[in-house]
Amino acid sequence: MTSALFYILVMALVAAVVFLLAALVFGRGEELAPLPPGASPTRLPSDDVTPEDVRDLKFQQVLRGYKMTEVDWALDRLAGEVERLRDRVAELEAELGVDPRPAGPAGPVAEPEPEPGREPQRDPA
Repeated sequence: MTSALFYILVMALVAAVVFLLAALVFGRGEELAPLPPGASPTRLPSDDVTPEDVRDLKFQQVLRGYKMTEVDWALDRLAGEVERLRDRVAELEAELGVDPRPAGPAGPVAEPEPEPGREPQRDPA
């Protein structure tokens, strides 16, 4: 009985030493301060988003994919940047007197898909 108690005491002492060493090496596991509401660790520049910025964009992964608020935020920012660029292109085209619409179709025109349950109309010619 005495030897079993001695082994338990030695195991507890070894476990305590291992725990203390791990705590010293890895820290105590403090958490960072929470982000303010609506903030995101996802980074994009405040102006002039470049293609490289979009390629480098990373989102936090959560249990079932990416954090939706971060993806929504990034998409809103990119949509704003695209809108700003299109407005600038339209402004420059207006200054040059260029018609913003192309003269003809740029490629093949897709036919509209028929409604479900209806036969597509055929050209009698």
